[in-house]
Amino acid sequence: MRVTVYEVGPRDGLQNESAVVPVEVKREFVARLAEAGLTTIETTSFVHPKWVPQLADAGELLESLPRVPGVRYPVLVPNEKGLDRALDCASNHGGVTDIAIFGSATESFARRNLNRTVESQFEMFAPVVERALAHGVRVRAYVSMCFADPWEGPVAPAQVAGVGRRLLDLGCHELSLGDTIGVGTPRHVEDLLDAFAEAGVGPERLAVHFHDTYGQALANTLTALRRGITVVDSSAGGIGGCPYARSATGNLATEDLVWMLDGLGVETGVDVRSLAATSLWLAGILGRPSPSRVVQALARELPADLAVARRRVVDRSRPKIQGERPEEI
Repeated sequence: MRVTVYEVGPRDGLQNESAVVPVEVKREFVARLAEAGLTTIETTSFVHPKWVPQLADAGELLESLPRVPGVRYPVLVPNEKGLDRALDCASNHGGVTDIAIFGSATESFARRNLNRTVESQFEMFAPVVERALAHGVRVRAYVSMCFADPWEGPVAPAQVAGVGRRLLDLGCHELSLGDTIGVGTPRHVEDLLDAFAEAGVGPERLAVHFHDTYGQALANTLTALRRGITVVDSSAGGIGGCPYARSATGNLATEDLVWMLDGLGVETGVDVRSLAATSLWLAGILGRPSPSRVVQALARELPADLAVARRRVVDRSRPKIQGERPEEI
């Protein structure tokens, strides 16, 4: 069995930082992830800089990013204006080949995150998907609040499946199911996948995206894998969350995911030690330890390769993050 690890750290991780990470750090972060063997790296977002200033440099990053053959670099676009900005980068190294749109299963989150109703979000997404496909760009869809909403409470699986089915029917090739506030359990995962099966959507069209608020992300992932899911979203070092849902904590850490999959004999193509070194490096730049248990364990072992990364982490010549005071560097 082989699982595709859909790395979201550069986008979903860094967008949740309070400080703005320099573009040169983002560029190196993406490059290191590719070197570790990740073949799908969601790189940035073309959301309006007013709402996500941490990713205001999306165009600059894509224009300067060295591309590795065989690696895909999806970007998130919220609407047609975001798509226009993404397509403007199309001259660089093959340009944008993959985009993602971000929908909601609940009214409360749709209004807060999209300034739309659940119904009107489809009107916004339809021309985005149509135009992207006309340009030969693949489209992924996210659906958030798949298990519960902090304002509305538990979300019925059939409600999520109905929204997800409509997103796929627009022409999206894949749908990622998001446990945005991390309250899902393995039973919830089974019920949700059953609802999609009843809606005519099999596991080959689905991916899973778990947050680890209650420590259930790996258990939920294993349940999804046993039900035929082969694409799992995760974030290097466990960074990220959701800026529009305060109860959302970090994403499933890619290192923790790969460690489990390695133990199961599942192929990913990812070198967990190289990846942990990258997360140690980034943790030093962000100024806090990684929440990933695997990163913490490998850091304590300090084999030769990670010792080098550790020295890089404490290198006081690292790039300054906008908003830091000099004494924080």
